Amino acid sequence: MNLEDHPTVREYRSGERVAPPGSIRETLDSQWFKQAAMEAGADDVGLASPDQPALAGELINIKRTFPETITLASIVCRLNPENIRCVSRSVSDLEFLQGFERVNEACRKIAVGLRERGARAVNPASGFPMDLENWPGRMWPVSHKPVAIAAGMGQLGLSRLLLHPRYGAFVALGTMLIDREFSDYDTPIEYNPCVDCKLCAAVCPVGAIGADGHFNFANCMTHNYRDRMGGFSDWVENMVDARNRFAYRRKVTDPETVSMWQSLSYGICNKSSYCMAVCPAGSEYIGPYLEDRKAYTRSVVQPLQEKNENIYVVPGGDAEKHVAKRFPHKNIRRVGNGLRPKSARSFLDALPLVFQPGRSEGLNATYYFQFTGADPVSAAVTIQGKSLTVTRELTGKADLTVKADGAAWVGFLRGEKKLLWALITGKIRLKGSPRLMKAFARCFPS
Repeated sequence: MNLEDHPTVREYRSGERVAPPGSIRETLDSQWFKQAAMEAGADDVGLASPDQPALAGELINIKRTFPETITLASIVCRLNPENIRCVSRSVSDLEFLQGFERVNEACRKIAVGLRERGARAVNPASGFPMDLENWPGRMWPVSHKPVAIAAGMGQLGLSRLLLHPRYGAFVALGTMLIDREFSDYDTPIEYNPCVDCKLCAAVCPVGAIGADGHFNFANCMTHNYRDRMGGFSDWVENMVDARNRFAYRRKVTDPETVSMWQSLSYGICNKSSYCMAVCPAGSEYIGPYLEDRKAYTRSVVQPLQEKNENIYVVPGGDAEKHVAKRFPHKNIRRVGNGLRPKSARSFLDALPLVFQPGRSEGLNATYYFQFTGADPVSAAVTIQGKSLTVTRELTGKADLTVKADGAAWVGFLRGEKKLLWALITGKIRLKGSPRLMKAFARCFPS
């Protein structure tokens, strides 16, 4: 059939021409959009320009996801705090699932409304799915929290959760990338809703939230995401390595196996999220905390602290020591977290995320890493005073220099190559005391 004879083409040719989305570039009214967003199911919404200096680190990802982006909309849906605070994780998990679904559905409805106005929009998932081909690096197309901050939806608290001025931590976030300018834009709020109560630090079972402001990503992920991503990879390897079902049962209990089944068949299964549960931030929820802090602690914080449960830790990490000291009634489960570098560059990028400050006590040294191969990269890593810095400038004097073929180094870290083989063949060369290499490894047990 000739294209012009196709029924769809004939209908289009014979009817009134409708301008395709994106062809009419008029500015959209901000108040109309916010009202439409609320009617679609959002509890709050803010608008931001991607050109804000605070979003400079996100701009390349925003443009990669939707090159036509002119405006970012932060979509907020509130969560039920009583569900999140419940000691039953199934109740809390259901609230998260429904919250993410509400955000995604609201964004879908908003996108339909925008299209009717000739505008186009993209809305990445509120939670999962993600671009897992990038694991273990950045898997999300757009970071919702920086956009929410830029759009006036809150600030980050000590817990690293986005704290909304009204709803506090009890929010699910979404982002819309829109190809239109709007009549008005929002700006970040001028204060932080965090009241510095440090309850999130007190309740975190793995000590990932430090009262001093330090946050340990690896410890948080190893426990809370045990049934997902890296935890799932570790579970698969346990299954593959087991000689028979009895060997498997010695490493993985029946409840852990069926927990993995539930996560795969049903949806998100968190092991904690206690930082959100105890947070009193936000004008709508701060009252009980201000009126009677002891009663608030008894009713909200202590039930989670006292709960008997498995806590998942990497052997030898700071989390294991924290659980034993602060929560001796909880059951320590030593596991792998599946965090394996894909390249020498990703190894360097991940160091601040997996660094264990407690394991570095007494170590003061500078390490030079110089990697050759398909993706050559160098960096200086300094560990001093239980803190870590990574820079790409090799200045001054190193206590230990590691020169290595990038592929060989990654193979060694992943357990696929033997260090002795790499040293003998010259794939990895050390200049300095080998004891410093052992001390370095102690700081990164994952």
